[in-house]
Amino acid sequence: MQAAVLTGPAAMTVTDVVRPEPGAGEVRVRLEGCGVCASNVEPYEGQPWSTFPGDAGGLGHEGWGVVDAVGEGVTTVRAGDRVAVLAGHSFAEYDVARADAVVVLPQSLAGKPFPGEPLGCAMNIFRRSDIRAGQTVAIVGLGFLGAVLTRLASDAGAKVIAISRRRSSLDLASAFGAAETIVMDDHWRIIEDVKRITGEALCERVIEAVGKQWPLDLAGELVGFGGKLIVAGYHQDGPRQVNMQNWNWKGIDVINAHERDPAVNLAGLQDAVDAVASGRIDPAPLYTHRYRLADVAAAIEATRDKPDGFVKALIEF
Repeated sequence: MQAAVLTGPAAMTVTDVVRPEPGAGEVRVRLEGCGVCASNVEPYEGQPWSTFPGDAGGLGHEGWGVVDAVGEGVTTVRAGDRVAVLAGHSFAEYDVARADAVVVLPQSLAGKPFPGEPLGCAMNIFRRSDIRAGQTVAIVGLGFLGAVLTRLASDAGAKVIAISRRRSSLDLASAFGAAETIVMDDHWRIIEDVKRITGEALCERVIEAVGKQWPLDLAGELVGFGGKLIVAGYHQDGPRQVNMQNWNWKGIDVINAHERDPAVNLAGLQDAVDAVASGRIDPAPLYTHRYRLADVAAAIEATRDKPDGFVKALIEF
C-alpha cells in the first residue's frame, strides 16, 4: 500500500509499504480519507525529541473508510461496514484499529467525509465544559474545533463570544451561532470588550482552543469569578506559565479537556456520529481544503499557515 512517511523535518515521502494485517480483536480499514490536525504541524516541522523516519502513515489520526478484513474474535464489526476510526497511522491507504475503536457510520452519512476523532473530541470537550443555558461562553480560537463548539454551545442556550485573528473565522463563528465576535489582536482591548459585553462580569465559561501561550493567558483573564477555564488547545511545545494569582483570586476551575481514556474517546466518537447524522451539527462547511496523499506535506503546511478561508484540510484517497 501507499503510505506517507516523515523522513525528516518538513520532509514527507509517500512510499510503498507492506499492508498491515489485523490481529485478534482488530479490524483493517481501507481508508477513504483522513483529516489533518493542527497537532500535526509541530511534529512535522521536527521537535528536539523527534527521530526519523517516522512510522508509515504516522501523524494521521482522523481516518474514515470501509472495513475490509477482521481479526479473530471480532463480532461487532463486519467487512463492508463504513466506519470512523480511532487509529494513529491513517496517512495511508489502510490502517488497523481495535474493533472497539471504530464506530459504524449510518447510511445517512454515505459518501460524506467523516474525520471522527476531532468531532468526537469536540463532543467530549463540550461535555467537560458543563455549558448551560443563559451562560456567556468565550471561545478563543475559531478553527474547526472552535466552530463546532460554537454551534454546540449556542444550541445549548449560551451566549457565545468568538475571538479569533482572522475575519473569515469570525464570520464563520457568526454563521455557527456566535452572538458576538472580537478580533484577536490586542490583549487589553479584548478584555475591555468582553467586560463591556458582560457588564463587567466576564464569562462563566472560557474555552481556549489554540494551544499557545498568549491565548491561554487571555483565556484566564476572561473567566469570571467561580467560572471555568477549559483548555481545549493542544499544548505540545513545552511548559506554560500561568497567572496563578489571577486564577486563585477568581476561584476558577481549570479543566484540561483532552481525553485519553479509550472508552471515553469512543463514546465521544459515537456522540459525534449521532450529532452529525441527526443534523445537530453540520461540519461540511468546515472542510475547506482537500488534498491527495501525495500532497500531505502541503496539507500540513496549509494547516500551519492558514490561507484565507482555511478551516480544515482533508486527505482523500
